[in-house]
Amino acid sequence: MAFIKRKERSKERFSLLLLDLEEYYFEQHTVYHVTTSSAKKRKIRGSLKVCSKSIIFEPEDHVEPILKIPLRDCKKIEAVEEKDQNPFNESKPAGLTILCKQVYLIKENNVVAPYRVERGDSTFLFHLEVFSKTEDVVQTLLQLHRASCLDKLGDQTAMIAANLQSRLARTSFDKNSFQNVSEIPHMECEAEMVTPLVTNPGHVCITDQSLYFQPLNGYPEQVVRIELHRVKQIYKRRHGLRPLGLEVFCTENDFCSDIYLKFYKTSDRNDLYYYIATFLENHMVEHTAESYMLQWQRGHLSNYQYLLHLNNLADRSGNDLSQYPVFPWIIADYNSTELDMMNPATFRDLSKPVGALNKERLERLLSRYRDMPDPCFMYGSHYSSPGYVLFYLVRVAPEHMLCLQNGRYDNADRMFNSIGETWKNCLEGATDFKELIPDFYGNDPSFLLNCLSLDLGKKQGGSSVQDVVLPPWAADASDFLQKSQKALESQYVSEHLHEWIDLVFGFKQKGSEAVAAHNVFHPLTYEGGIDCDSIEDPNEKIAMLIQILEFGQTPTQLFTTPHPQRITPRFQSISRTPSVNTPLNELSPASTSEDSSFEDLTEETRRLAWNNIAKLKLMSTHKIHKEAVTGIAVTRTASSVFTTSQDSTLKMFSRESNGLQRSMSFSNMALSSCLMLPEDKAVVCSSWDNNVYFYSIPFGRRQDTLMGHDDAISKMCWKDNQLYTASWDSTVKVWQCDSVDIANNKRCQFELLAEFEHEAGVNTINLNPAGTLLVSGTKDGTATIWDTSSSVQLHQVHCHSGKIHDMAFSPDSRHILSVGEDSCLKVIDVQTGMMISSVQADEEQRCFCWDGNTVLSGGQSGHLQVLDLLSNKVTTRIPGHSGAVTAMWMNEQCSTVITGGEDKQIIFWKLDC
Repeated sequence: MAFIKRKERSKERFSLLLLDLEEYYFEQHTVYHVTTSSAKKRKIRGSLKVCSKSIIFEPEDHVEPILKIPLRDCKKIEAVEEKDQNPFNESKPAGLTILCKQVYLIKENNVVAPYRVERGDSTFLFHLEVFSKTEDVVQTLLQLHRASCLDKLGDQTAMIAANLQSRLARTSFDKNSFQNVSEIPHMECEAEMVTPLVTNPGHVCITDQSLYFQPLNGYPEQVVRIELHRVKQIYKRRHGLRPLGLEVFCTENDFCSDIYLKFYKTSDRNDLYYYIATFLENHMVEHTAESYMLQWQRGHLSNYQYLLHLNNLADRSGNDLSQYPVFPWIIADYNSTELDMMNPATFRDLSKPVGALNKERLERLLSRYRDMPDPCFMYGSHYSSPGYVLFYLVRVAPEHMLCLQNGRYDNADRMFNSIGETWKNCLEGATDFKELIPDFYGNDPSFLLNCLSLDLGKKQGGSSVQDVVLPPWAADASDFLQKSQKALESQYVSEHLHEWIDLVFGFKQKGSEAVAAHNVFHPLTYEGGIDCDSIEDPNEKIAMLIQILEFGQTPTQLFTTPHPQRITPRFQSISRTPSVNTPLNELSPASTSEDSSFEDLTEETRRLAWNNIAKLKLMSTHKIHKEAVTGIAVTRTASSVFTTSQDSTLKMFSRESNGLQRSMSFSNMALSSCLMLPEDKAVVCSSWDNNVYFYSIPFGRRQDTLMGHDDAISKMCWKDNQLYTASWDSTVKVWQCDSVDIANNKRCQFELLAEFEHEAGVNTINLNPAGTLLVSGTKDGTATIWDTSSSVQLHQVHCHSGKIHDMAFSPDSRHILSVGEDSCLKVIDVQTGMMISSVQADEEQRCFCWDGNTVLSGGQSGHLQVLDLLSNKVTTRIPGHSGAVTAMWMNEQCSTVITGGEDKQIIFWKLDC
């Protein structure tokens, strides 16, 4: 937690954690925020921060909230001139005015809490203290605003990077910052200072006496200086799996460096490294993994110290949460009142990765792995990632968690509430294989305590999240750490720690030995797994880098032969016997209440759910896409959620680990919808590139492609081995596809069975529950009902004055509901083709679910609304997304809803009956 202690020294409310990930802070200006209330003007003095994707106002009065205005949400940015009564005086800019769609309010009353979002048009007026700079600031903001509004993330990143490089090129290191006028500069280059979740660009200069870093923005200080004679260690680092990092230590503490720099060129990093190494060659002892290993073997290093050294050598850093130091689970007993250090059953089997500790879970994972083509992997999630690190540290690093999760904490029931429950989930969860962090074996118990009195939410039982629940054998948090330290240094662990080192840092990390040890993770997590610099498409490269940083990274391999055992006194030797493994072998994943409820569906439960649909409660929000969400598909067990987006990616979100598990891209064009095939073996995605893609879930790759249309495919349906595809080429096509072949990873022979012609592009389709009828909705507002067995058109109704967004049959197939661009909801009688109801909504509705009488729809504003069709009245409005709701899924019980929106988020909802 060294990075947290550094942050505590700063009393300033603003920090770079208020920025989005991969965002830069460029400059600041002293301003007055002018507000008007009750006809009274008020000026609030503060600092206006110009950032690459947002504008942040930090008021000097700590009671006032910090304002964060995303540039993408700005409608107008302009200078306003002061009206002078004297016509002979030259007009001058009086202020900067910003009109935006939403604003984030942060640290209200100086309390760290989830950000409050005020939606709706708001105007902000700022007077610069140096008014002559107003026009320059406006032009800068307009340029950054243009970058933020570009459609593709790669284009946004390129434009912002060009702006950054231009700023760096126009400036240079200020040599007046030298501590000594006699210093001789050796080299100067551009780099970024790295702290957890944050990078800060600036200029590096090294002299014959000191290493300097000067932030471009002068934050958090004008210059960082490190005297070369104080340097104890320097390490080359990977950053995002690329050789660009350099970390400098002025103490022997391998967990707390003095500076971490990321360079733009590997050559600059290497030049600086060799210069410092040459300077230090007579003052610094170089340590290798082998030298540390010998010290540890002979008892000169504790297990804790040795693991820290290995983490450091393997590119793990406290400044990089995607490569945070990783420590093993040691204790396996979280139920006893006393911790018996002489009983082998007290300890975790260190010869196996976490994913292999449960035999039944491992068998399921291996069954999938055996049928998976290269590149294959056993575990779809990693044992260390930024999300996992902050899962453990949220009580001491709340601002980091808010930064990672877009201003929100995780759902209270999924937070780090209990050590025993967390261990249990790591044993039984289908996608949870996380290890621990060094803090579990340190001396500071604050990460287990809610010392900051944070409001982390309430659990389902009504209790609030406070301190972490400790095992019965721990008297308090300090006692827990002391006993964990004792366990780490125990006889059993000393005899078996080399087995875990083989898995994480050693010869079982890769290759055939990793396969034999059931220790194979996704290829993207390994060094050399992908060369990002060889990816030419900027959007694909950015997506790949983000995936690498968010997913987690495997340490650099330090040993290629078996690691020797520690030399320990043999008279105390204890070994794990086969019988000790039995409790682990007998473990099986617990079935969830949601799983069992899937097997007992009745019409009555659905009816009760719809009667209470207004009690829908928001459970969690996750921003996993870069553009609007277009489709949602869920496995039968509801353990995995697949979503498509206009950012061209298919994402797999794990409900159990509450995190993004996979991200796939099939082309550089938007994906428009997705559906789950029977048996949960494949997801089908439609794309604006005219193709349908079949993604194999067990094999984790694209399995097949159907090139079926002459224009973008907008929507799909599936029934009885028949795929229905709607397209803007004005057709709906019916394809014969064998789901068994797809499930068995065989190439599918797509046979075109029928083609339904339309007068305009088809925007949506839907099948009735029996699959005997299909309804299509076009861009010109026409609904057409088709008999699927004969391919005959039954009825055609022009029901909307604009594009039809969504359509669905009622459960009894008697009626069809449609929503359109004209903000109307229309009900059509299937038998007669007559429009029997029309409701004018107060805003455009984009998607919906319904039971024939009640409609749950998502609107343009991002709110959900409940509409009673019998009275044609909206009974409830439920705040949700910050942009239009573009996709909606409901489970069979009608008790769980998932929505996706233009705000790039998915939201999980649950009935609160």
